[in-house]
Amino acid sequence: MDLKTASAIRRLRLVSAPEAISFLLLLVCSVLKRTTDFNAVPVMGMVHGVLFILYVIFWLDAWNRTKWSAKTGIWYFVLSVLPTGGFFAERRLKREAEDAVIASRARKEGAVNA
Repeated sequence: MDLKTASAIRRLRLVSAPEAISFLLLLVCSVLKRTTDFNAVPVMGMVHGVLFILYVIFWLDAWNRTKWSAKTGIWYFVLSVLPTGGFFAERRLKREAEDAVIASRARKEGAVNA
């Protein structure tokens, strides 16, 4: 895995958890808006919108660089629209990055002919 690919995966990982948190906070604010006088939906909506757009941009970049299959690429997008999906995406991306580092080290040492 080259440096640009690793950076693309890292960026996607870094934005996935905050995007999931902002989505959950937006849901809480929506409930509070309807049950109390508290209305933070416009602010949380903007924060979540910005984080979601960043997630989509980083997702497209990572998909382009990693050459994921259509199933994998679409799965990461589906995780972005589920309320807690960003947490699962972050965990899978971390595992994928660690596996790539291990494979890279093994190739470098000549243990694997790939």
